[in-house]
Amino acid sequence: MSSPVLPVVVLDDATQAVPLGEALLAGGIDSVEITLRTAAGLEGIRRARAVPGLRVGAGSVLTPAHVDQVVEAGAEFIVCPGLSTAVVSRAREHGVDILPGVATASEVMAAVALGLDEVKLFPAGLLGGPAYIEALSAPFPGMRFVPSGGVSAATLADYLAVPSVRTASGSWMVARDLLARADWARITELSAQALDL
Repeated sequence: MSSPVLPVVVLDDATQAVPLGEALLAGGIDSVEITLRTAAGLEGIRRARAVPGLRVGAGSVLTPAHVDQVVEAGAEFIVCPGLSTAVVSRAREHGVDILPGVATASEVMAAVALGLDEVKLFPAGLLGGPAYIEALSAPFPGMRFVPSGGVSAATLADYLAVPSVRTASGSWMVARDLLARADWARITELSAQALDL
């Protein structure tokens, strides 16, 4: 990931993808993870790809078939809650970046064995937050971690202060209630505030 903040979006209405992407860009965030947690996710990825300058990824990717679907929809990167060799392999077949999830040192070792140098740490807050990442980073000096799950405006700076963390993902700036109200101005404001942190 290149941006310090990666919004994790759960779309209930695919038509919101374009104004959402524009609102994020207006706040300075140029990447978004649209999850497959709802029926609108796949179409949301397709629509968001129409926003110039926005890098669109797919989240909650669980199977090789999901990889095929999101790549066809235009996803530029893939995020998974866990580590699946089959999913990593399929993403590589498509030439798409993948960010699999890990929670333990054993899973990080499996990621290293697959040649990965960046993983999602999930659920970061429940696992121990920044202190856990600091401890986990020690035996894996070449690994970068993207904390997800429990990251908020209040904790973002603490996560980004960890040397092995360049990006943190969260959903507070794209919360479902903001999407339901189509409050694009507030999403832009929260995005800009996140980058200021």
